[in-house]
Amino acid sequence: MPVSGLRDGKPVGDLKSASYGHTLGGAVGLGYVSDAGGVGKAFIEGASYEIDIAGERVPAKAYLRTPYDPKLERVRA
Repeated sequence: MPVSGLRDGKPVGDLKSASYGHTLGGAVGLGYVSDAGGVGKAFIEGASYEIDIAGERVPAKAYLRTPYDPKLERVRA
């Protein structure tokens, strides 16, 4: 079953992999975002994102780089 990524309510990509990120304290998904005008920092940061899982939309945050918690502050919280 495909899982779609939505940007401001419009499809922009697909989720390819998902798991629980123990060092981040929540679900983590890997996927692709595409746009005819290109995807850069302004495109990623200038919108709201959701993941459509079997018709249920779940809020999401898009990153240009992998989120990382080098001091493990979220694990200790």
